[in-house]
Amino acid sequence: MPVPQRCGARAAFPGHPAAAVSREWTPVPSSAVPHPPVPALLTASTGPLLELERRILDSMPAIERWFRLQWQDHTPPFYGSVDLRNAGFKLAPVDMNLFPGGFNNLSEEMLPCAVQAAQAAIEHLCPDARNLLLVPERHTRNVFYLTNVARLARILRTTGLEVRIGTLSEEVKGPTTISLPGGDSLTIEPLVRTGDRVGVAGFDPCIVLLNNDLSAGIPPILRDLKDQVLVPPLHAGWAVRRKSHHFAAYDEVAGEFADLLKIDPWMINPYFARCGQVDFQKRVGEECLASNVDMLLARIRDKYKEYGIAEQPFVIVKADAGTYGMGIMTVKDAAEVRDLNRKQRNKMAVVKEGLEVTDVIIQEGVPTYEDVDGAAAEPVVYMIDRYVVGGFYRVHTERGRDENLNAPGMHFVPLAFASSCNLPNCRAQPGASSENRFYSYGVVARLALLAASLELERTAHLLPPAGPSAPVAAAVAG
Repeated sequence: MPVPQRCGARAAFPGHPAAAVSREWTPVPSSAVPHPPVPALLTASTGPLLELERRILDSMPAIERWFRLQWQDHTPPFYGSVDLRNAGFKLAPVDMNLFPGGFNNLSEEMLPCAVQAAQAAIEHLCPDARNLLLVPERHTRNVFYLTNVARLARILRTTGLEVRIGTLSEEVKGPTTISLPGGDSLTIEPLVRTGDRVGVAGFDPCIVLLNNDLSAGIPPILRDLKDQVLVPPLHAGWAVRRKSHHFAAYDEVAGEFADLLKIDPWMINPYFARCGQVDFQKRVGEECLASNVDMLLARIRDKYKEYGIAEQPFVIVKADAGTYGMGIMTVKDAAEVRDLNRKQRNKMAVVKEGLEVTDVIIQEGVPTYEDVDGAAAEPVVYMIDRYVVGGFYRVHTERGRDENLNAPGMHFVPLAFASSCNLPNCRAQPGASSENRFYSYGVVARLALLAASLELERTAHLLPPAGPSAPVAAAVAG
């Protein structure tokens, strides 16, 4: 009877014999290695990524122990989602969302994992919790988003909690039931503040869970709560949060992880720079943008030359605060940010909730070599507490591999894993197993989650004092 193959049999632990002979891994030109297909996914160029996948699988025990030690020192966010880019020669996060709004895009098979992870999160926050208040985005007419709220509420109820949904929307005056596709419905109620606690009429929760990114500012009704757990914290919202803070923390995490695996951290980490005091309408900050675009393109060009990558470097310029794919542009030459026309300046000047763009992050562009049915695709990984609970591909038929796919016209294809949340198939060759590819995605996504934990620890002091609810950009410009 054959002995089952064990993941990580050649992992280089400190003191393990393999550690003495471990060699630095560097990628080879992607054209040099053939790529086996991944089910339901076509990847045009995956040679070096197969080697990264192999290194991750071989090091699985060391990786899981490393994460376990990290979570002893840091508290994971309640939940999060990570947008990844697989370039064939690089696998890196390009965005980390602390208020994920796509639980409805997860496959039904992944829900047990989500429930188990939610149970773990609840036990950490309030072990004897009975009631949870879910606070969604203000908009009540976006059926896709409301389906996400319903799915999230279902996950939470399955943990044994009584869940009610309280909205900040001034349009909702009393309990309002909204019909959803498939015969489902969702009842939302206006928030009620009673002393130092918030809830809805007749409902006093132990936990208040935000699924609202606070782009419009921090509402007074959520401030200074006593004896209630509010997650994510207020400074996780876009009134305070900055993407550059997150990627600064990720740079640190990726460097430490790369040392563990003996890889170049660039393989999992996009370069970035930041410009503050930008005003697209008045053309203020253009030189800062142009000089940083030039600098990043030069650094990317050097890496491409080092590894024999025949690609044209590009960067993504996007608002340092905000989401929903707004305020984003692809740039391949610094002259492009000096010559923005009025339409382009208007597009970049504001993001969700009319939040004015004053800070900009310039991020290394990671092309996606993944496609689903011929359309550009990128994986999005969902996590609750410290656990990967599922994911999906964001697919856009009208966008290229060097463009932002989080745009009108996108659709979603669930990751089809029916058997396990986080278990690779160690018998399969790298690249031939969807489970192994997803495990690699999950490792990089968890690195971003750990970076988010560090980010939140280090930015709590940036929460502005109670007062006007408008974002205080000056307080977070650092």
